[in-house]
Amino acid sequence: MHITLRHLRIFEAVAQHSSISRAAAELHLTQPAVSMQMKQLEEQIGIALVEQIGKRLYLTEAGQELRGHARRISAQMTDLNAAMDQFRGLERGLLRLAVVSTANYFIPQLLGGFGERHPGVRVSLQVANREAVLGALADNRTELAITGQPPDSVDVIAQHFKNNPLVVIAAPTHPLAQLDAVSLQQLDQELMVVREAGSGTRAAMDRHFADHGIEYRAGCEMGTNEAVKQAVQAGLGLAVVSLQTIELELETRRLAVLPVATFPILRHWYVVHRTNKRLSAAAQAFREMLLARNPEVAVNPTPRRAMVT
Repeated sequence: MHITLRHLRIFEAVAQHSSISRAAAELHLTQPAVSMQMKQLEEQIGIALVEQIGKRLYLTEAGQELRGHARRISAQMTDLNAAMDQFRGLERGLLRLAVVSTANYFIPQLLGGFGERHPGVRVSLQVANREAVLGALADNRTELAITGQPPDSVDVIAQHFKNNPLVVIAAPTHPLAQLDAVSLQQLDQELMVVREAGSGTRAAMDRHFADHGIEYRAGCEMGTNEAVKQAVQAGLGLAVVSLQTIELELETRRLAVLPVATFPILRHWYVVHRTNKRLSAAAQAFREMLLARNPEVAVNPTPRRAMVT
């Protein structure tokens, strides 16, 4: 067999997306080019790796076996690049970072400062919900992850570097926005605009209401913070969001923070990496920059670890 790294990279993208077209878009290739590479790979191995059912591709048993090997090879190549980056220092290199969508309100500014210090470092930034970000970390598709809740099922080191208070918001004309105090029980009569399943904010909200024995009424479910804010401004309900996402709306008085008892929910932002992962020089420098911003966290604090189960 003559299998190249290019074959494996394209195969992994197809396996991840279950689609030739989406894999081609991710890899910046044409669909015929991806199809041709997949055909060559199957010819080299001598067995089908994917099968199409409807519009979706599924891995055969052989394809599932190959994907496991492809992931391990990809991880080894990533470690090799990180090792070489150590020798090159920060004159060049790649910082692979995955962040939850809420963190994208402040991460670009931090990346701007990092880029000024290390202009030779390129940045690959993935923005998604918590589930997708942790999936990228588990699959070794990112070196560092930024999330408000570290994973429980992956062996990681997670260190907090910034507070992340969650608040209840409403349109300024909402009756509850005129009160000096609001009980949590009053919210059970209101429709709530919520994030999608897999969102860290949604999970924190669900836990908080459940801990206080309150059932909220879910109205609209939105996939982004911007959609949530627009829905609340339109009077479609209340919402729980990170305070860091509504600074502009508060200044322009398009949204109001409700004085709800038991709020804000005080959470933290964590920078997370795999325990046994060799970080590149760029990833180490960015991690240390984040931790240096928090006076309560040293560069090498006692980490929070979540072990493999």
